[in-house]
Amino acid sequence: MSPHNETVFERYPPDGAAVERSLAGARQSVFWNDELGPRPTHPQLEGSYTADLAVVGGGFTGLWTALRAKQRDPGRRVVLIEAKRIGWAQSTRNGGFVDASITHGEENGRRRWPEEYATLERLGRENLDGIEETIRSLGLDVEWERTGELDVALEPHQLAWLEGDPPGVGDGTVVRLDAAETQAEIHSPSYLGATWRTRDVALVHPGRLARELARAAAELGVEIFEESPVRRIEAGGASSLEIATDRGRVQAARVALGTSVFPSLLKRTRLLTVPVYDYVLMTEPLDATQLRSIGWERRQGIGDLANQFHYSRRTADDRILFGGYDAVYHYGGRVRAHHEDRPESFARLASHFLTLYPQLEGLRFTHRWAGAIDTSTRFCAFFGTARGGRLAYAAGYTGLGVGATRFAADTMLDLLDGHPTERTELEMVRRRPVPFPPEPAASIGIQATRWSLDRADHREGRRNALLRTLDALGLGFDS
Repeated sequence: MSPHNETVFERYPPDGAAVERSLAGARQSVFWNDELGPRPTHPQLEGSYTADLAVVGGGFTGLWTALRAKQRDPGRRVVLIEAKRIGWAQSTRNGGFVDASITHGEENGRRRWPEEYATLERLGRENLDGIEETIRSLGLDVEWERTGELDVALEPHQLAWLEGDPPGVGDGTVVRLDAAETQAEIHSPSYLGATWRTRDVALVHPGRLARELARAAAELGVEIFEESPVRRIEAGGASSLEIATDRGRVQAARVALGTSVFPSLLKRTRLLTVPVYDYVLMTEPLDATQLRSIGWERRQGIGDLANQFHYSRRTADDRILFGGYDAVYHYGGRVRAHHEDRPESFARLASHFLTLYPQLEGLRFTHRWAGAIDTSTRFCAFFGTARGGRLAYAAGYTGLGVGATRFAADTMLDLLDGHPTERTELEMVRRRPVPFPPEPAASIGIQATRWSLDRADHREGRRNALLRTLDALGLGFDS
């Protein structure tokens, strides 16, 4: 491979033995959940219940929907039904980045909804502020840090993507950093420049956030049931729906679906998402010498600008989380536990980590895990209603859902109320994404796109005919 067609990871690979040593003690387990220890439990749904609102799904979408429903109307009877355990899936398997963007970044939002992007940007920032206010007012113990994010260039051609004056430069909420300034923040020889969005991203402990949202919702009167997979939703009468589990039923005036990456209970939306697996490593805590060697005193989140990008952050106990790059789709689009253990992805991540932070050779990873991201063709959440407006749904966050789930909760509640609001009138809310094709076309298309994105990263960002066609059709894959 020509040096011009190599990325920094091929130009400066670490010693293979060092990569193996770094992974030797890592266990296949989610750090955020392990760190919390024993979790509160909730009963199975047994027997018959009635509710004003039934929420299906105990991840961030469902938890925010249940909580916001009670905050809006304390007298409303709300039932939340989770198939396994609260927050067990992608809600606690992510990096804990809470982004203000509800459109998966400015470029994606401006291209898809240019006329309403200013509104979407404002609503996204109001949503992030609302999350922060909820955490403060309810006293949620979630390790919230509004330190912002560094968007870093790893290759010379990416520096051009940092040029211009993005919104926020004038008021100091966005700071441009050259190579020396970037490396003064984070001591990585691979970082060539960055944009620091100082207020648009916060960091959170996602395991704590799921647990605390459930606690707060329960304290407001939400009835939470676990280990109760919903099998079907049927008409329950002229003005209600009936939710059936193996051992119980709920008669509800309104239903909100927050099933994320799992097969939708609505046939009409089953081709609107596919599960793409994201892989993550967590290091042991850094000692004082290691911390001095890397800097990072302002504790920003970090994401690089490649198509196949990485993200990293510090934790409260001075570990480093490092994830991303591989985004793996498995034929058939099924969510399966065995997809989470992929040694080649973890080895690639460890190698890339040591390229970016060579001074940390000898640091060990304690945890490795993966989670399935609900990916849509427009790269951000979509919304809708069914069953005569009595059921609302939201899904398709495409990896940026920690913050956007609260916006989705408010949007679903607006839709269920049946009265137009600023949110429900958005084109983003009113229009659904283009569905993925059925197999085998889905697998062929996704694998070809992934190959093309990797090729673009190795060709100074130049996009081939497939990617240009997808761009023209508005089919995502821009990050």
